[in-house]
Amino acid sequence: MKTLRLLACAALIATVAGCTPTHSVRGNMIEDYQLTEVVPGLDSQTDVLRKLGSPTTKAPFDDSVWYYMGQKTEKRGILDPEILDERIVAVFFSSAGIVERVEDVDNQRVDLPYVRDKTPTSGNEMTVLQQFFGNLGKFNKDEAATAE
Repeated sequence: MKTLRLLACAALIATVAGCTPTHSVRGNMIEDYQLTEVVPGLDSQTDVLRKLGSPTTKAPFDDSVWYYMGQKTEKRGILDPEILDERIVAVFFSSAGIVERVEDVDNQRVDLPYVRDKTPTSGNEMTVLQQFFGNLGKFNKDEAATAE
């Protein structure tokens, strides 16, 4: 009886532990106090690297714009992760490498639903019997018979 209770408690603990949310931070979550340290018109790219760290990415066609992107998510069990917080900060530099301005980017996220359907492919729709009997006669003959 004690063993049954012990197993029931262990199963309950394992079930509750499996539902514990997992928190993740991806990218570089810039805090407000870090942004106040960057002074436009005074700081250079080196100063920004020292104060904010490496940018997550640079603008594709303009190396004078750096983006710092960060995201905090929470995942529960097998469910898709939920975004708790997200921030994108853009730092604009002059041609001389001096900070012109720092601003938050409104990401205007659109939540697209996930569709778990499969894409149908054509050309190979065969039944089990067609697959089974389709291979008859397609095997190599004995090498002794082919040597004659």
